[in-house]
Amino acid sequence: MHVQSALSQKIIVPSTEPPVLEVKDLNFWYGPAQALKDISLQIPPRRITAIIGPSGCGKSTFLRTFNRMNDLIPGTRVSGEVLFHEENLYAPGVDPVEVRRRIGMVFQKANPFPKSIYENIAYGLRINGFRGSKSALDDLVEEVLRGAALWDEVEDKLHESGLSLSGGQQQRLCIARAISIRPDVILMDEPASALDPISTFRIEELMRDLSKDYTIVIVTHNMQQAARVSDYTAMMMLADDSKAGTIIEFDHTETIFTVPKDRRTEDYVSGRFG
Repeated sequence: MHVQSALSQKIIVPSTEPPVLEVKDLNFWYGPAQALKDISLQIPPRRITAIIGPSGCGKSTFLRTFNRMNDLIPGTRVSGEVLFHEENLYAPGVDPVEVRRRIGMVFQKANPFPKSIYENIAYGLRINGFRGSKSALDDLVEEVLRGAALWDEVEDKLHESGLSLSGGQQQRLCIARAISIRPDVILMDEPASALDPISTFRIEELMRDLSKDYTIVIVTHNMQQAARVSDYTAMMMLADDSKAGTIIEFDHTETIFTVPKDRRTEDYVSGRFG
């Protein structure tokens, strides 16, 4: 595999499979401040790609460009392309709501709806067009909760508030809500950073299981987590000549953590800085 710095403006190809997401010469601004610079990247299907790097280098901003969540912030601007199955997500006429349906997101802090566990799943199904019977809806809710490894823990309290669950269970409920509408891609921004080790382990197990069917992109500050769960890892840092983040190296996770090609990556994953 040939790996190039994104600053070379060449597309990084980590896989022989056609990419689900492809970023070409991406730049992003918050008002006059540039946050991302000259990023090019390909995300392979049904794998977990981790984005790592020091705080403030634009990891979460980059993640949110994949489903246009940054559009919700006034004054933002983007150049370059973000392709989803070869369609530019930022082209005129593209509906960002539809983008977010097909590219779901799980946030750092669990944010279940203030509804029952059942309604946290059923509500999303209804607003996305489900018109079947109550028994069919019941079956779908169970299927989704099983898919998020939560059913056995909540089957006897489906009509209790989702907010009554533990932190780890709430995060798995949010993952269940995200997969209920069958997205192609799931984005996860520090999904386990606020959880205890046991809950973190369950989330990581769930990610590995979901990657059989979904393409997953995560941002994490936890180097051990990136090494454990991801297939590919992108290393972000501030570009040398600006305060904007860029990708300095992208490769198989094992390579990034054992024989990285960039000294800055080696220093970061070994804990010498960051």
